[in-house]
Amino acid sequence: MDKAKIIELKETILENNDADAEVLRQELKNKKICLINLMSSPGSGKTSTLLALKQYFDNHIKWGVMEADIDSDVDANTLIDAGIPSIQLHTGGMCHLDADMTRQGLRAFDRDDLDLVVLENIGNLVCPAEFDTGASVNMTILSVPEGDDKPAKYPLIYQVSDILVINKIDTLPVFDFDKSKVEQYARVENPDIKIFYISAKTGEGVEELAEYLVEKTLQYTDSE
Repeated sequence: MDKAKIIELKETILENNDADAEVLRQELKNKKICLINLMSSPGSGKTSTLLALKQYFDNHIKWGVMEADIDSDVDANTLIDAGIPSIQLHTGGMCHLDADMTRQGLRAFDRDDLDLVVLENIGNLVCPAEFDTGASVNMTILSVPEGDDKPAKYPLIYQVSDILVINKIDTLPVFDFDKSKVEQYARVENPDIKIFYISAKTGEGVEELAEYLVEKTLQYTDSE
């Protein structure tokens, strides 16, 4: 079994990362590639959610994953073993990716036949939200054990996200987690945020999320 290709990223200090992110978005639009920036805290279930989505993505879209971590290649190899094209990005201690770092990863992927690329960002609720990666969709995962108050405590990540996925709903009977509160907190920060409830472990809700993401991808790749 092939192992993950590891890309050691070099940080670029850009005074106007937002402008470079717009350039990258246009580059990807021209190639008809949808880029999703996936953010969350460590342990929320980013990789397990991608594994759960696989069965619904296959035969509908061509997709791959860029796994960003400070170190290790565990997640990328987990996805490769599951049959998901993936590369590992090492940030060298940095807690975020910017637009040019994302571009470096996309170039190293060395394939132009993908409809969708998911950038699994560093596990952190603060730094990744501060840097535009050039993605066309921002998605964040919040797991039930983290608590329903995270959108109130870490507002920026919810302000910049198009999609909020509440994961590990199979643990709702165990934790004091109020759906109405988390939705209220999230929509105070972003009234237009789309919210999905899933369990990557049991599969509950995953198909609905997958259908939405496939539709978004096809809309993007079919656009003129």
